[in-house]
Amino acid sequence: MPSIYQLKPAFQNLLRPLVKWLYSKKITANQVTLLAMFISVGLAFALYNLHVYQQPFILFLLFPVWMLVRMAFNAIDGMLAREFNQQSKLGAYLNELCDVISDSALYLCFLGLAFIQPFLLGLVVFLAILSEYTGVMAPLIGQERRYDGPMGKSDRAFWFSLIAICASFSPYLIENNYLNSLAYICNGLLAIIAILLILTIYNRIKNSIQL
Repeated sequence: MPSIYQLKPAFQNLLRPLVKWLYSKKITANQVTLLAMFISVGLAFALYNLHVYQQPFILFLLFPVWMLVRMAFNAIDGMLAREFNQQSKLGAYLNELCDVISDSALYLCFLGLAFIQPFLLGLVVFLAILSEYTGVMAPLIGQERRYDGPMGKSDRAFWFSLIAICASFSPYLIENNYLNSLAYICNGLLAIIAILLILTIYNRIKNSIQL
């Protein structure tokens, strides 16, 4: 099953002029990595507390927008590191840890929605972390870092963006007595994500061992 990650080379080519401009302005890969994490955590906190501040749930549409922008951030920091000699041991740690922190925060912001099943969401967050850990384990047995799908980071961004779009219209759906349908759709998507994450973990282990 293909992964969105396979589109990364084409995406990087589109970003290359911007990367060269950032380098000319002395922006470093680590700065881009940290900025993406801070924005992710800030957005997650804001979305989780929408009901507290009585803000419209249509603001959940910021989630898919940010996921697309964050994908660009992730590509940019990697290109700055590889193509402009900014690779470092600290950068390697930041690249992995900031991604896990950002992903976990962005996924957990959905706990603020009453129709989301907390156990399912918690399971997805746990499996997502485990899948990334499985990927970084590969170098310990002499292989490259694994990015196998079918539920890699980019794929999770896509599916959680769908849930966010549903959430953005949740007040209108609930008002028209579609709460059960909304819960079935969103929790059903979480269940599918969990299953595909298990397959992803299996694929990363299997492919690492077989190479």
